[in-house]
Amino acid sequence: MINYNQAKKILIKSKIKIKDELIASSKSINRVNVLDIYSTVNYPAGTNAAFDGFAINSKDTNKLNKNNSQNFKILKTISAGDNPRLNKLKKYETVEVMTGALIPKGFDTIIPIEKIIFHSNNEYIIINNKIKKNQHIRYAGSDYEKNDLIVKKGTIIQPSHILAFKTLGVITIKVKKKPNILFFSTGNEISNNKNITNWKVRNSNSYYIKSLSNNFLFNFVDGGILRDKDEKLFKKKIEKSIKSKIDIIITSGAVSAGKHDFVPTVVKKFDLSNFFKGVSIRPGKPILFAKLKGLDKAIFGLPGNPISSSACFRFFVYPYLLNTLGIKREKPFKAKLKNHYSKNKKIIKFIKARLTSTNDGKLELQALKGQESFRIKSFVEANVWGLFKDGQSKFKKGELIDCYSPIGSNINIFK
Repeated sequence: MINYNQAKKILIKSKIKIKDELIASSKSINRVNVLDIYSTVNYPAGTNAAFDGFAINSKDTNKLNKNNSQNFKILKTISAGDNPRLNKLKKYETVEVMTGALIPKGFDTIIPIEKIIFHSNNEYIIINNKIKKNQHIRYAGSDYEKNDLIVKKGTIIQPSHILAFKTLGVITIKVKKKPNILFFSTGNEISNNKNITNWKVRNSNSYYIKSLSNNFLFNFVDGGILRDKDEKLFKKKIEKSIKSKIDIIITSGAVSAGKHDFVPTVVKKFDLSNFFKGVSIRPGKPILFAKLKGLDKAIFGLPGNPISSSACFRFFVYPYLLNTLGIKREKPFKAKLKNHYSKNKKIIKFIKARLTSTNDGKLELQALKGQESFRIKSFVEANVWGLFKDGQSKFKKGELIDCYSPIGSNINIFK
């Protein structure tokens, strides 16, 4: 049996190749961009008003004060979307501008509408003080200049990125294709029926993995349920997948050392470049990984217990997907432990935990009761995974613990 770090090293050197594709930027949510993406334009495209008010040339106010006021002639009103062009501009002239309106040449500052004093039937405004330059103006290219970097390659595209793409004229982007994952549940006890006897088990693992694919990094293909005597069928399924567009095969159950645990036996019949079975972790000790030699195909055998299966997906399959898609390694965030915790010194434990913050903003982690792999109540109550490292058996209140979100959003929060 290997340790978790050894398993991660095998996963890193066993990544498969996933092809690229060009897609509309508006449809790129949760996809991984292959290239750095740059702005095609200046933004704002033109110098514009940040406030409703009147645009003037600040130099015209240099000598103005309460004892020396000046009338500025109102030339026109310019709204957002209007052509700002003016004929020759004279001294002591102004234009009314609405928020977002382009500022005509010759003007360099704006007086908010609330501070305006009108004169002569609103044909003029009166200014009796010096006005600073660059007030309430958004200059062209002050946010993004043309060719500025928007998103680095290897980024999981989020809604904020899509807003930027549409604003900055990025129409298409090159992304990694979504890996195709073929998933099998295993065991005579697994059932998709609504009503079951107490010797059957509802097929929850399949639905959990499928739900992740709805807003995650892969396409889910349901391979159905393999029964205890389906060893030969499983081999045929792998052979068929080798010739298909399937990138990764995942099984749930039948991976330990029992009479009906046929997954390791079948997988070893294929020519493999890398392989491991069993990692010193809890939950999820009987996990399996294999890379088919000379092929961009990989196999994961997850445990059958729901929490073991979900933990192994989170800490083995998900990091493997990140590496395969060219995303930087995920970094944990840390929180102080709220309660004492003990475990076997030789193993890493993935703990279902509850993250909260104190009144002064410090993160605290509570290891929940009910850590057994069959218990789902604590999984529902948890909002993070706590990684309790090996080489240590007792963890005291106040110790810093590595934390991971349930489905990997650390990537976009902690870059």
